[in-house]
Amino acid sequence: MAEHRIPAAVTEKLRQVMDAAGITEQRDLVARILATGIGLGLDDTDRLDLKISSAALGEMRAAFELFAPFRDVPKVTVFGSARTKDHDPLYGQAVHVAAALAEQGWMVVTGAGPGIMQAAAEGAGPTLSIGVSIRLPFEEKPNAIVASEPNHVAMKYFFTRKLMLMKESRGFVCLPGGFGTMDEMFELLTLQQTGKAEPMPIVLLDAPGGSYWTGLAAFVTEHLAAGGYIAADDLDRVLVTDSVEATVAEITGFWHNYDSLRWVGDHLVLRLRHEPTDAEIQALNDRFGHLLRSGRIERSAPLSPERADDDRLDLPRLMLDMDPFQVGDLHRLIRVINALASAA
Repeated sequence: MAEHRIPAAVTEKLRQVMDAAGITEQRDLVARILATGIGLGLDDTDRLDLKISSAALGEMRAAFELFAPFRDVPKVTVFGSARTKDHDPLYGQAVHVAAALAEQGWMVVTGAGPGIMQAAAEGAGPTLSIGVSIRLPFEEKPNAIVASEPNHVAMKYFFTRKLMLMKESRGFVCLPGGFGTMDEMFELLTLQQTGKAEPMPIVLLDAPGGSYWTGLAAFVTEHLAAGGYIAADDLDRVLVTDSVEATVAEITGFWHNYDSLRWVGDHLVLRLRHEPTDAEIQALNDRFGHLLRSGRIERSAPLSPERADDDRLDLPRLMLDMDPFQVGDLHRLIRVINALASAA
């Protein structure tokens, strides 16, 4: 790796630079970032590659700074077409679902463009909207709702923009759209299916009586699942609906009892809001034992890495040795945990 080629004297100077800058937290990670930059120089990296690397890191820094003050506020990202007009029923759906979630304290994240993105920003209002726009030569100027507020950042690259549209949110609502919307929706499903992202509620919301998402679901069943390209139940983690009320219930209900998860070595720790009973834990083992590599689902005190990070120490926990090939089914376990009588 490139950092292995960095002379010890240079490494020491990097430490001195961090000292001079007053960096005291996460020094090991900051040092790795600096070392990677030096390594790119040592690798005789092409100028275009360096420009991409520099711009991407700069964009991520700006986005991290934008989201940081709202770290503890739940967020939902709304995807949909930039071409949807304000008289379209889909526009109204986006306004209403964003307003309903904002009323419950959720911030609404959008791509900050026109169409569905503007509708969602209108519904949430300027103080509860965050926009991550893309700089394109022909469209996607920030809409007036977001552009007038400081809660906006512009990106050059789609991949950095998509990262920020997904990284911070605890729920996703996709309304009908074109290639961009489909790209975002399928990446969400891929991240969930492969366990590369924590389980999150995903809703495919249509206009009343609309057939856009039901048509997609039929295609998934008749071609992807039938062809063996996905599991037959892979779409079960998604709610397809034309109801704003059902959308809001799906997004908020996913967090009714389940709070968060953390991998500690090979063990998965689920943090909950309510302590389950012995009978409930037994029922979970009976129903989801096939997800485990060994052992049982059982209560746990905070583990050492959690205590070291002061990570949600006040919450009850369940610990399991989960088969890594079964992580795509975590959403099923979480939904049953949310329905436990102890969480009522």
